Amino acid sequence: MKSIISVMLCAVFALLAPLNCFAAENENSSAPFEDFSKSSILMCADTGDIIYEKNAYEHLSPASVTKVMSMLLILEAIESGKISLEDEVVTSKNAVAMGGSQIWLEEGEKMTVDELLKAVAIASANDACTALAEHIAGSTSSFVSMMNERAKELGLENTNFENCTGLDDTAVNHYSCAYDIAVMAREVMNHELIKNYTTVWLDYLRDGETELNNTNKLVNSYSGITGLKTGTTSKAGFCVCATAERDSMNLISVVLGAETSEERFSSAANMLDYGFANYQVIVPKIDESQITSVKIKNGIEKSIVPVYNETDKILVKKGSGDVTYDYTVESSVPAPVKEGDTLGEIVIKSGDETIRTIKLYAGKSVEKISFSYIFREMLCNI
Repeated sequence: MKSIISVMLCAVFALLAPLNCFAAENENSSAPFEDFSKSSILMCADTGDIIYEKNAYEHLSPASVTKVMSMLLILEAIESGKISLEDEVVTSKNAVAMGGSQIWLEEGEKMTVDELLKAVAIASANDACTALAEHIAGSTSSFVSMMNERAKELGLENTNFENCTGLDDTAVNHYSCAYDIAVMAREVMNHELIKNYTTVWLDYLRDGETELNNTNKLVNSYSGITGLKTGTTSKAGFCVCATAERDSMNLISVVLGAETSEERFSSAANMLDYGFANYQVIVPKIDESQITSVKIKNGIEKSIVPVYNETDKILVKKGSGDVTYDYTVESSVPAPVKEGDTLGEIVIKSGDETIRTIKLYAGKSVEKISFSYIFREMLCNI
């Protein structure tokens, strides 16, 4: 009996093995380009739409791509006026002790926020990042708490930071995922200031004594590149978050866990190429004349014109057909009408595919005519 069971199990495993291989090959073959990553994503920064993803929510070490969140907090501190680019930052012993990529700050050395941010964005300097974190929050631990709080505010459920640099040799619970990093990058790229640093290939500090060479090699080779951050450790592999703009469309590609530096940049560029070749963004053109007034039965006002929220850009696949607009507006509704009540919709289509539905709603409340209302009106007209 044991021998029969063993034979049967072997037969089952023999059948399952090809199926598992097929599933993995099918997953890889679904990509319309070469993707050498463990995890990746291609997102439209203008709309937030995901064009392509591969294991995009898997918890992985992001290495120095961690600094995407660090840079976001630095940019927000500058924009809010909490710090300025001209502030002088005094280097602490803790900042000097950072390993990995650095600009070899000395304890007590002073640099401006502008210089340190340049070192972070271009050269991924861990000592500069730590000095800025301490300048903003008072300590790196407080800054990391800010990072995790900001991640929660952005709705990121697959991210936890233990430091501001991405050094992971002693980190136990420091992780993120391709999707979360793309969301962080989208926030960063809302700050035009960052492009002053992330698009620079070569720069200098200390009156030319310290050379800063951009770790993002796409800056020197990819048309339209705008940033953003690389990362490499033995645990994380080779990672990059690359942003680019062409024809008024902004894309974000994230690559985590590539085996070589060349493969991470190749994967990121392949994703960006695919996005730019196959998609475009449009701004909806709403015909206001199609949004007719709605009669209010027994309302203190006879009619109301529906309103809609300001429409954002829409991602459209090239060649999918003309963009059309279908307007549906209620002819009449009974009172009372509450502010926000739906009064119709605008369905936007590309070919036969619905790409956006815009709600038409009441911009204010309309009460129902009542005896008390009539009485008040009579008193006012006496």
